[in-house]
Amino acid sequence: MGSTRTADPALADTGSRSPYGGYVYAYPHKTAYRPFEDPPALRDVWAGQDLSSLFLYFHIPFCATRCGFCNLFLRTGAPEELVTRYLDALERQARAVREAIPGARFATAAVGGGTPTYLSAPELERLFGIATDVLGVDLAAVPLAVETSPGTATPDRLAVLAAHGTTRVSIGVQSFDDAEAHAAGRPQKRAEVEAALTAIRDAAIPSLNIDLIYGIDGQTPDSWRRSLDAALAWRPEEVYLYPLYVRPLTGLGRRAVTRADWDRERLALYRIGRDRLREAGYEQTSMRGFRRADGPRDADTGYRCQRDGMIGLGCGARSYTADLHYSFEYAVGISEVRAIIDEYVTFDQEAFSRARVGIRLDAGEQRRRHLLTSLLQAEGLEAADYRGRFGSDAAVDFAAELAPLADAGWVAVDADRIRLTEEGLAWSDAVGPALFSGRAQELMDGYELR
Repeated sequence: MGSTRTADPALADTGSRSPYGGYVYAYPHKTAYRPFEDPPALRDVWAGQDLSSLFLYFHIPFCATRCGFCNLFLRTGAPEELVTRYLDALERQARAVREAIPGARFATAAVGGGTPTYLSAPELERLFGIATDVLGVDLAAVPLAVETSPGTATPDRLAVLAAHGTTRVSIGVQSFDDAEAHAAGRPQKRAEVEAALTAIRDAAIPSLNIDLIYGIDGQTPDSWRRSLDAALAWRPEEVYLYPLYVRPLTGLGRRAVTRADWDRERLALYRIGRDRLREAGYEQTSMRGFRRADGPRDADTGYRCQRDGMIGLGCGARSYTADLHYSFEYAVGISEVRAIIDEYVTFDQEAFSRARVGIRLDAGEQRRRHLLTSLLQAEGLEAADYRGRFGSDAAVDFAAELAPLADAGWVAVDADRIRLTEEGLAWSDAVGPALFSGRAQELMDGYELR
């Protein structure tokens, strides 16, 4: 089916592979993107695409500080003048998108970063005004998720989020233990965390998500349980549990780790967290995600990430159609990120009317993306849905890749569905990278990290 990859026989032996190959939150990763020799016009990129149910994403690349584990595209300490210029550029980009894709209709929206609430309350008002006044989005009518941090979840900012229909706020706590937070390179105090959570609950936003991290230096099973219980005391509608990764060009990047011991430690802590949340009435939605069974649910707008497109605004946002993914240049290093942001704020509306950097997906890559984005969710891939879209069976198209995963006990394949087993969910960060195509992996390996 195109973009094939030879099955890895080592996958059949879980003892020979780390469970933490990489977090696959999108496929292909932006390190597989390359500048287009002839940047296509957005009106051509989106011609013939279904525009009735799109995802709108705003990227705010600013934070007060960079956490030790963070490799996101962001800048710390941006002055007010730069934030204003960035919002000016966002508005020009939004106008270019509206002009090129006038038929776009949005079924869901999110604001990520960085830390979106690095913006002041008036700046957040302006951001939402771009969505409503320029793009014509009725934010009160669609699910709207916004990320925040303990230091910026202030009542005035949260009041703006609530007034514009925010349905979900996600806060990165990582640990309720001050020493653990410091070890992860996160400068915060528990009192600040508790104040932020109080403000979020007082704002009456329907859904609260709390992010926690396991595998931090000095963390023990007992201290991990205490953080879990501290989070549960707030009855969050969702909890996300993230294994700590030490990545190049980050504050923790020089940390020495005994790999086998650390892998075992993180797996053990994952299982403690999973079991504690299940006991507390949470349903597992992915390796990381847990949703309170009795919590509110966003209305089903019909959006499906496997099938429907995304329009991302901001210099770190990705956009995608069925066969083309695009963004701007990607970097992690401080000076490189600053240079990209500085260039972004100079673009005129015409510059925003073309896709600059990205990757084209052939038929095989489109199938592979559908497989990955489905399989890494607890509900798995629905065979009829895949067959209806592609006219073939995923179990046949990916038989060579799925066989060793099934042999390892990570994947269950039946006539109706392909899904990760309970052990497979624990090994999601090994399963995902194992399913990358040879072409995508070659592009990622060839990316010069900067």
